Amino acid sequence: MRLSVIMPVYNEKDTIREIIAKVMSEETDKELIIVDDCSTDGTTEILKTIQDERIKIFYHDVNQGKGAAIRTAVEHVTGDIVIIQDADLEYNPSEYTRIIKPILADKADVVYGSRFKGPEQRVLFFWHYLANMFLTLVSNMLTNLNLSDMETCYKAFRASVIKKIKIESNRFGVEPELTAKIAKMNCRVYEVPISYYGRDYTEGKKITWKDGFSAIWSIIKYNLFR
Repeated sequence: MRLSVIMPVYNEKDTIREIIAKVMSEETDKELIIVDDCSTDGTTEILKTIQDERIKIFYHDVNQGKGAAIRTAVEHVTGDIVIIQDADLEYNPSEYTRIIKPILADKADVVYGSRFKGPEQRVLFFWHYLANMFLTLVSNMLTNLNLSDMETCYKAFRASVIKKIKIESNRFGVEPELTAKIAKMNCRVYEVPISYYGRDYTEGKKITWKDGFSAIWSIIKYNLFR
């Protein structure tokens, strides 16, 4: 099976070369689909120097958000399995094999990589952790799933599943939206442990408390009104 790695990118000039190298070094048949969401820090210029037939790069003229970047990328997927990869170094591409294993074994249609069941993680913000737990709890109550980490970046899908989802959220609301929609599709969902090296804001972390409130609205919206 061929793996399509989707990578939304916004202002990641310090990590973009390294994360691309890590993704492409994995020994799987794959393509990397990068969507630059109108970066302003030099990331765009770096991406324009990349020449690899396995890498497709698309550029947004206006900054729209992670959800919009994923929506653009899905249109160009040619693989059998799709995994979402942030452009920072918080998540380790060496764990792809573990994440997609339940799909390859025909046990799952969707797999979430849980940061809270993993072998190691950087000790960082307590309130972020608490917010993640709260959002996951509310999402679980409405989807009837028992996820431990709804907000994780590492979500893997059968390509046939994600292509059926009409992604409406432009920003970080895409995480609860995807979760709500796969639950309504009665997908077989697995969760596997992953390691996690979280960034702080001096290292480029972008999500804020405003995104937390937006996520709550997205959980309610896509579970009850869609």
